[in-house]
Amino acid sequence: MSEHTARNWSLAIGAGVTACFIVVALLALFWTPFDPQLLNIVDKLQPPNAHHWLGTDQLGRDVLSLLMGGAKTSVGVALLAVFIGAAAGVPLGLIAAAAQGSVDEAVMRANDLIFAFPALLLAILITAVFGPGAINAVIAIGIFNIPVFARVSRAGALQAWTRDYTLAARVAGKGRWRISWEHILPNLFGLLVVQATIQFSLGVIAEAGLAYVGLGAQPPVPSWGRMLNEAQTLTALAPWLALIPGLAMLSFVLGLNLLGEGLRRGSERAP
Repeated sequence: MSEHTARNWSLAIGAGVTACFIVVALLALFWTPFDPQLLNIVDKLQPPNAHHWLGTDQLGRDVLSLLMGGAKTSVGVALLAVFIGAAAGVPLGLIAAAAQGSVDEAVMRANDLIFAFPALLLAILITAVFGPGAINAVIAIGIFNIPVFARVSRAGALQAWTRDYTLAARVAGKGRWRISWEHILPNLFGLLVVQATIQFSLGVIAEAGLAYVGLGAQPPVPSWGRMLNEAQTLTALAPWLALIPGLAMLSFVLGLNLLGEGLRRGSERAP
């Protein structure tokens, strides 16, 4: 299989899987087969059947409805966290590349400081002050994304400053800030999209991990991480409770990684 064919397959499969999960998340905003918060102890721990396609959990909740609600939570948290990281990190990276010198050094050292605090530790610090919840998970993951986008945009911008189009803009009398926003930023779009897909997949994992340890979305908000946490004592009795959200998370993250890989190969082939 040629590299071009492999890129196309990676891009197509990744885009298809990602689109499916996003559609499910959007659908969960308006409809689920059952109310994911509805408790029905009489129907607890039913295996997949015609009435409950993916079975029920220990509280009688429909697993398919919980899965759809969990997709909504994961997509929402990861998307907002990527937006926060890009909105703050990209301007910082462009400023560091344009100013260089002491400004560049200060921005990079600040990024190193944030990198010293993983998303989980940030979540612990934030929830210790404001309490656990999905919003605080978004803030923690978003802060962790800022130095990632700052480093990527700075590296791309430093390369762009050596290109002919930036030299021509400087000869035309444009300032460094104007060149950064009008010429360099548009040429970094492909690179930033690729990085955004990577951070999106990491955001899905981080949201599930925070929910698993009780720092993410709180009941009754559905979450894949909490589904896994609640299923860990029931794997022998009801293995589908752990298998279904685990496979969903694996499929979503794999789809995002394939999408990112396809976009990366495409950006490398672009002139």
